[in-house]
Amino acid sequence: MPTPQVDTRSETRKTLDEQLASAPLLSFPDIGPESKPSSLQAHLRPRRGPMAVRGIVENGVIRLLDSKVTFPEQTHVLVVASDLS
Repeated sequence: MPTPQVDTRSETRKTLDEQLASAPLLSFPDIGPESKPSSLQAHLRPRRGPMAVRGIVENGVIRLLDSKVTFPEQTHVLVVASDLS
C-alpha cells in the first residue's frame, strides 16, 4: 500500500484537477451501422523498429555502405562511432 504524501500542488492546480474530475464523461461517438470494427493497431501508424546500418565517414559526411538503405523524411538517427585508429 502506498504511503500517503503531502499534497504539493498549487491551489490553481487543485482547482483545475477538481474541475476535470467533476466534468461529465463524453459519450461514445455515433457511428453508422455500416461501419466495421477494426483493431487499435489499424488506427495507429505502422511502427518501425530500430535498425543498425554500417557506414563510413568521408570528409565529415556519413556515407552508408549499403546503398539500398533509405530512411523516410524527418527520421531521427543516432550515430555511434568507434575510433579504430
